[in-house]
Amino acid sequence: MSETEIDTEQATVSEPPFRVAIIPVTAFQQNCSLVWEVATGKAAVVDPGGDVDRILRVIDEAQVMVEKILLTHGHVDHIGGVTELQERLAERGLSVPVEGPHRDDAEIIDRLVDTARKYGIVGVKPMQTGRWLAEGDAVTVGSVSFDVLHCPGHSPGSVVFHQREAGFAFVGDVIFQGSIGRTDLPGGNHAQLINSITEKLLPLGDDVAFLPGHGQPSDIGTERETNPYLQG
Repeated sequence: MSETEIDTEQATVSEPPFRVAIIPVTAFQQNCSLVWEVATGKAAVVDPGGDVDRILRVIDEAQVMVEKILLTHGHVDHIGGVTELQERLAERGLSVPVEGPHRDDAEIIDRLVDTARKYGIVGVKPMQTGRWLAEGDAVTVGSVSFDVLHCPGHSPGSVVFHQREAGFAFVGDVIFQGSIGRTDLPGGNHAQLINSITEKLLPLGDDVAFLPGHGQPSDIGTERETNPYLQG
């Protein structure tokens, strides 16, 4: 596969239930992801921020059936390509709903086109989610279930998707390898973000690997020990 692929198999799992292909998109190099259930080929696209041709190419290479789009939060580099992707998949006869983020990002999503214009991003269309997510909800990719954690701070409606059995999470821009999400954008709150990480993510366990919205994957244990924003 031409894009980076993550093997989600952990020592406690005899066969990986799903696979993930990372698709860097936009000038922000946002980690859009294609995640699919190995047994069925049923798939979801996580945070299609743009470069839809590239996303479609990876879908075709993986030979999977996209059933939904999942959003971790409402910033333009994560959702700017949602409507175009839906339209392009509809041309293939696929009606693909959107799930996420938390409804507290509704105002950010409503400003999507204006925000894109501010950053000089062309071709972005308004989008709507079909399902707001909340703490305690779950989303599925085929039969694989991901727990939803509401982790505000980078944005008010940021969510994390945690697959308990595989010990893996999509964390959006909540935490990065060696850093955390910025909090100087509208709705950002540094103290709230630190609380989300310490109260929601660190308790998941040191062995949990995660894919952030930008940069390289990491794991909870490494960030607990070395992330400068989590020390003291």
